Amino acid sequence: MPWYEDDSFWTDFAEVMFSGARREQAAATVATSPLLDFPEGTRVLDQCCGPGVFTVPLARRGCQVTGLDLSVPMLDRARAACQQAGVTVRFIRGDMLTYREPAAYDVIVNLYTSFGYFDDPADNLRVLRNARDSLVPGGRLLLDLMGKEVLAGWIGRPQLVELADGYVIQRDTILDDWTRLRTDWTLVRGGTAREASLTSFVYSAAELRGLLAEAGFGSVTCYGDFDGSPYDQRARRLIACATRTGAGEDR
Repeated sequence: MPWYEDDSFWTDFAEVMFSGARREQAAATVATSPLLDFPEGTRVLDQCCGPGVFTVPLARRGCQVTGLDLSVPMLDRARAACQQAGVTVRFIRGDMLTYREPAAYDVIVNLYTSFGYFDDPADNLRVLRNARDSLVPGGRLLLDLMGKEVLAGWIGRPQLVELADGYVIQRDTILDDWTRLRTDWTLVRGGTAREASLTSFVYSAAELRGLLAEAGFGSVTCYGDFDGSPYDQRARRLIACATRTGAGEDR
């Protein structure tokens, strides 16, 4: 099966990907970012919501949030997090490759590099078209990635993440002339090792702009972080804000 369909991957490496520190960071980002400053009642789709790292703080600020994910264990964790936080969220088990709910959302967020998973470039384009069709005219897609330009500044150095009862080593490798990225994870815990490999496409700002335009979006603005800073040599992320323009444009 593709790596993203393997529930054991998400559960085994959840402590690294969705740590308490990352949850705190996500809550602070939602509270302070001008890019996530949505009016109360905004209908938001959290695409690839995982265990609710962004879902919970978006719901806390008064958004009507729908969380979409393929992984049942991650959705279970997201529901538990929402229950603990005292917020109400609609959850859907679904695949972003096929999920489409015409004109149902004001905003769609896809955060922490949850785009580019599919080996066929046409499938990644289809994800963007699904998002566009699920937005109302004037609605926005917020797409957060590790941009190719940012990645070039630090890739090649293995990373070690210490856990309470073990550690994870992460190694990144560029594939196909800077088209795709493979990330190899080794989890060492209790004298045993668990290995996993992730592959995804990587995009420059220009490439992502072109892809969003091909998907039918109108204006696209790229930022270098959630503070709204420009996408330049100081950028830490690639965040594209794309707007669906016009009515009656559905294919």
